[in-house]
Amino acid sequence: MEKLSKYSVLIVDDEISNIITLSDILEHEYDVSALRDSREVLETVKTDLPDVVLLDIIMPEMDGYEVIEALKQTNAVREIPIIFITGLDDLKAEEKGLALGAADYITKPFHAPIVKLRVKNQVKILDQLRTIERLSMHDQLTGLPNRHNFETRMSYEWNRAQREKTPLSLLMIDIDNFKIYNDSYGHQQGDNALVCVAKVFNQTLKRSGDFAVRWGGEEFIILLPNTESSGALDVAEDIRKSVENTVVPGKQMTKVTVSVGVHTWTHNQDSTIDELISNADAALYEAKNQGRNRSCQV
Repeated sequence: MEKLSKYSVLIVDDEISNIITLSDILEHEYDVSALRDSREVLETVKTDLPDVVLLDIIMPEMDGYEVIEALKQTNAVREIPIIFITGLDDLKAEEKGLALGAADYITKPFHAPIVKLRVKNQVKILDQLRTIERLSMHDQLTGLPNRHNFETRMSYEWNRAQREKTPLSLLMIDIDNFKIYNDSYGHQQGDNALVCVAKVFNQTLKRSGDFAVRWGGEEFIILLPNTESSGALDVAEDIRKSVENTVVPGKQMTKVTVSVGVHTWTHNQDSTIDELISNADAALYEAKNQGRNRSCQV
C-alpha cells in the first residue's frame, strides 16, 4: 500500500553521537525522531506510532531487552518492527533479541548502506502486510469495506453510542430484483451496477464517521453514528433517489433501484448489535413487501 507521507523511524539511544550518525543516514528518506531516555519509549511509541524503531541494547535505566519486552506486551504497538542497534559481537545476545521479537540487527560502527538496507527491508515488509490487511478488509469489486471490517467498526461505534448515550442508526440496502437484472444483462453488467451503487454511497454520505459496507451479494449496510431516526430516513431517501437516477454504464444503458430498511438504536433501549441488524433487516423486508424502491423504518 502506497503511503502518502514518509515512513517514520524512531531512534532510541543514550549516545547523542549515535543518534546524529543514524539521523544523517536516514533523514533524507524517512521522518526521523529520537529519544535518549529508554523509560520514555513506551508512551512515545503509543502516541506517535512510528513505522520502525531502532533500539540500542545497552542503555542506563532500562536496557533494550526490557524495552522490547514492554513493547511486545502492548497490543497497540506490538507489531511495530524493532531493529536492535548494538556494538555487541555476541551470538547469544543476538539470539536473545530475536527471541524477544527483534526484526533485525544493525551493528556498530554504522555502515550507511547497511543501515539503509535493513530499514528499507522492514519498510517493504510493512508495505506487504498493510496491503494484505487492506485487501482482507475491503471488497475487491466495489472498494467498500467488507463484512469483517464492519464487525470491527460496529463494535467500536456501539460501545461509543452506549457510553455517550447517542443514537446509532443502520441502513440495510438491497438492489431490487438483482437476480433478474443479472440474468437479463449478464454478470458484467451486474458488477457495473454494484460499483455504481457503491459510488452513490461515497457521493451521498457527507460525514467522515458514516460507514458504508458491502454486506454480501447485492446487499449493503450503512452505519450512521449519532444519527436520529428522522435523519437516518433522510439519508436513506437521498440514497434511494440517487440510485434511481443513476445510469449504469455498459453495452446497454440501464438503471437499478434499491430498497432500504432503517432502524435506530437509542440509549433507552435494552438491545444488542444483533437485534439492531435484525430490525434493519426487518425494515428492508417491509420495504420490499410494499413494492420495492422505497425506504421503510421500524
